Amino acid sequence: MDLFDKLEIRSSPLGPFTSDGYGYYTFPKLEGPLGPEMKFNGKDVVVWSINDYLGIGANEHIRQVDVEATKKYSLSAPMGARLMTGNSDEHEALERELADFVHKPEAFLLNYGYQGIMSVIHCLVDRNDFLIYDGLSHACIVDGKQLAMSETSVFKHNDIDGLERQLKRATGRMKPNSSILVVTEGVFGMTGDLGKLKEIVALKEKYDFRLLVDDAHGFGTLGKDGSGAGTHLGCQDGIDIYFGTFAKAVALIGAFVATEPRVKEFLKANARSQIFAKSLPLPIVATARERIRLIRENPQWREKLWENTLKLRNGLKEIGYNVLPSESPVTPVLTEGSTELAQTIMREMRDKHGVFVSGVAYPVVPKGMVLIRLIPMASHTDAHIEKTLKAFEAIKPIVYQNVDEGVTA
Repeated sequence: MDLFDKLEIRSSPLGPFTSDGYGYYTFPKLEGPLGPEMKFNGKDVVVWSINDYLGIGANEHIRQVDVEATKKYSLSAPMGARLMTGNSDEHEALERELADFVHKPEAFLLNYGYQGIMSVIHCLVDRNDFLIYDGLSHACIVDGKQLAMSETSVFKHNDIDGLERQLKRATGRMKPNSSILVVTEGVFGMTGDLGKLKEIVALKEKYDFRLLVDDAHGFGTLGKDGSGAGTHLGCQDGIDIYFGTFAKAVALIGAFVATEPRVKEFLKANARSQIFAKSLPLPIVATARERIRLIRENPQWREKLWENTLKLRNGLKEIGYNVLPSESPVTPVLTEGSTELAQTIMREMRDKHGVFVSGVAYPVVPKGMVLIRLIPMASHTDAHIEKTLKAFEAIKPIVYQNVDEGVTA
């Protein structure tokens, strides 16, 4: 059968939404300056669907740094992969600053978060090893697992007893040259709950394994100094490989892993997504350095983010919505319903109330459920929150049309 003909009949849960729903449910275009208010389909909307947690993407100083760095270096420099001709003092300085920020000896810069962590998992474990990961892990971890030649197993989300069973099983089957890598997340991006990092670290007293934590949503937002979920939970030292991305709190492209010097040296020589790809452009590296500096020097941004998060979350609960018990700024609203209900909620909020929210149904969440995920930012105002709560109050009869009443979590 011709490959292209086969593509036409292969099912995809997103297929109808990337065709008929293009530009609205998928690939929507938010226009105008980045911030809590943007334009959608020509109308002003309050936005709760972008990951600029600290509002740094619209910071005027940062915008000027972006311009000056581009003028100084151009978006072309440096040309080549870092292994060959793409290294610079700026890249190395950023790595040192990231390592210091997250309290690790060394950091290794990655061009992109998704491809980067896939490549890191791929090169850390071999066919003699065991890879164990949380069942709610992000797609990048699942895809990294697919690349790995190791034996893989999964434990139910945050089920420490389940993880221990997998550790016991792997330990009993190890060869002299076998190792175990456990992978989980600091913050789970859809539900907002934290990984059981402290409990996982405690298992090291009984089992020999290394721990990789994807802290994409925790980096910059959690911890007394913004250094992430490990610091927040008091177990950063027990995380062997800490992964952070620039795509959330830093509002930029790029990522990193922070770990021991010997692990960094191995990754430099073996991480294929870095060896065979162009280095991060110097303007991005330069502005990343300045953004990290500002995040560290302005804890009030993080405080404002949490203030907004609690106002939004408490307001939704008072109205009667089922807000999942998130431990991060991620604010998930869950209700019973179908894909059609998710679409209706988005249309009502965006078109009638000027509030841009995103909703998901199966297969992202179990069948019969709809999840609306809101991402607060430090740059949201009380007026934005008030307008959003009024909109949610107005659509509540639609959201709970097939449910007796909203159940506050």
